[in-house]
Amino acid sequence: MNNQTFSLQPFPSTESFPHLKITGNISRNSNQLAINYNLGGDLKEIAIVPLSNAPLRKHELWEDTCFEFFLGIKDSAQYWEFNLSPTGHWNVYHFDGYRQGMQEETAFEKLPFSVQNQVDSLALVLDVDLDKIVLANQGIEIGITTVIKHRDGEITYWALTHQGVEADFHLRDSFIVEL
Repeated sequence: MNNQTFSLQPFPSTESFPHLKITGNISRNSNQLAINYNLGGDLKEIAIVPLSNAPLRKHELWEDTCFEFFLGIKDSAQYWEFNLSPTGHWNVYHFDGYRQGMQEETAFEKLPFSVQNQVDSLALVLDVDLDKIVLANQGIEIGITTVIKHRDGEITYWALTHQGVEADFHLRDSFIVEL
């Protein structure tokens, strides 16, 4: 099993929330991928919609607070974008190459994850079987990201690294976790 911890950084040109911290860990055991996000700090300034009783696959979750990761197969241009909303809504998109051929990934009919929302922290935990999209012996590269929406509508973009002149989670150079 390969287990790594992470800490996300806000994109430099966006207004940052100095009292926020996004950390977590990610691991791969055979073809089970587990990722845990921990958002800590003064969360009363963050727009977080309450957990839904009926989580659904939804589009454009990145327009609000959303935990994301991008998964690429090593030495391949194709990749997937996973969107996980604190509401419980989710989606997965497949791309043929950098922002090319975007389509909903139909291999996943649901993406069960848990959300624990407290006054000063929010934890999101996903455990997903990658067998539907990746062979167990294939190396994968992951970019871990989060979109944070402030109550006033301001959006900040958080990632392990920011490789472009603008916040762009799709840049393959930012898929720096290898599992």
